[in-house]
Amino acid sequence: MDGTRRVGVAVDFSACSKKALQWAADNVVRNGDHLILVTVVPEGGLEKGEQQLWEDSGSPLIPLAEFSEPTIMKKYGAKPDPETLDIVNTVARQKQIVVVMKIFWGDPREKICEAIDKIPLSCLVIGNRGLGKLKRAIMGSVSNYVVNNGSCPVTVVKQGIHET
Repeated sequence: MDGTRRVGVAVDFSACSKKALQWAADNVVRNGDHLILVTVVPEGGLEKGEQQLWEDSGSPLIPLAEFSEPTIMKKYGAKPDPETLDIVNTVARQKQIVVVMKIFWGDPREKICEAIDKIPLSCLVIGNRGLGKLKRAIMGSVSNYVVNNGSCPVTVVKQGIHET
């Protein structure tokens, strides 16, 4: 991957992460880039042996053809939805880019920042659920944490007021 931009998009397959993925495909990704989907599965999503194997480094980079296969993704405890797969297949075809996924297990805030350094990413696009001030103070905001602690440029794609 040397010499090419590595554009990361944090995805949890929610509406706001799909919006961030579409925004990145439309506005950031260029021909020849590598698009890397970074997803974090809560701990306990894997059998103990597999989780211990990958918990420090995350999964290997999973090519688009493989993460489109439900049986392969079940092994990692992740379930990409058809809309996300459609977005990445379309952008891969149109812009002739390499699309891969990297899966981590644990706290999304820490693991996304870890992914920035381990992959390493040129930039990251992340969605925002649009929590109010009180919920954000209590629950914490993943995007806010990544913006303040990530070591690459981070773009936050906000959820619209009328979107869910």
